[in-house]
Formats: sequence, C-alpha cells, structure tokens
Amino acid sequence: MEPVETSDAPEAAASASTPAGAGAAEAGPASAAPLGANHANAFSVASFVLGIVSIVAGWSFFAPVTGLVLGILALRRGTGERTLALWGVWLNGVLLALTALAALAVAALFAIGIIAAPVLAS
Repeated sequence: MEPVETSDAPEAAASASTPAGAGAAEAGPASAAPLGANHANAFSVASFVLGIVSIVAGWSFFAPVTGLVLGILALRRGTGERTLALWGVWLNGVLLALTALAALAVAALFAIGIIAAPVLAS
C-alpha cells in the first residue's frame, strides 16, 4: 500500500527543505509589505520619542521638524502605530508653533525697542 499524500504535504516538504531566506525571494512584492510596515512603525515611535524629548530637553527647532516629518511619513505609509504617529505629529507641531510664537514675540519686542534699549544704552 502506497502512502496517500494530502494537498498540504508537498508544500510542507518543500518549505522544510528550503533555507530560511529562500522563501523571501520567491514571495515577491507581498514580502515587502511587512518591511514597509516595520519602517512606518519605527517612524511613528521615533516621532513620538522626538516630541517627548523635545519638550523635556527644550529642543525647539531641528528635533521637532524631524519628528514632524517622521510622523507624517508614518501616517502616509499606513503604520500600525497610528496613535503614536498622531501624538508625535501633535507634540512636534505644537512645539514648533510655540517656537514660532516666541520668535515673533522677541522680534516684536526688539522692533518696539524694549530689548534694544538696554543693549544700546551701555
């Protein structure tokens, strides 16, 4: 009596005999989706961390810009960590807005002479 093969047996035997990385080459574009999702997840986490660290450390321009860009990229790539990406975008956006308001306030004070008067008087 010959053994009866089921439809799963040849696939299981083929997958058992292939090396670990060989299946990825045959999978095609479907294997690129988890890799892109991993990058989007990393972007969302990085955006959130940059937002928190920017507020705590007082970084006001370069880190929030980078965090804002990474958060937007994560949202556009369809991340699984959508909440972290949104928090990162909001934190970095608010910090950039506060930096812009502070710069405008300093420029306005300088323009009306409140800042310049003590410096020029000496």
